[in-house]
Amino acid sequence: MINGAHVIIYSRDAEADRAFIRDVLGFANVDADHGWLIFKLPPAELAAHPTEGEPRHEFYLMCDDIQSTLEGLGARGVQVDVPVTEQSWGLLAAIRLPGGGELPIYEPRHPVAKDL
Repeated sequence: MINGAHVIIYSRDAEADRAFIRDVLGFANVDADHGWLIFKLPPAELAAHPTEGEPRHEFYLMCDDIQSTLEGLGARGVQVDVPVTEQSWGLLAAIRLPGGGELPIYEPRHPVAKDL
């Protein structure tokens, strides 16, 4: 029986990104050994989208109120890389990880699986 999912973010500075996820985003974690942190994520969803290009994977954080979430993250020094834009499915933005990666975050306007 499948009981979870394991998401990997590849980073040029994994240690800084781990500290960011732990200290700024506040995700609980376990140390798998030698500082290799594994984070507990909030409830998750999985979707399969069609593509004309090569298959790929994406990872988005979700929130109930994107404006207040970004304001709170900004107060903790988080850089908003992509300002909020309105999409047909929700409000989308992206924050910058210390390792240089961009992490999309959105407020859904579609039914969410966590409510099942």
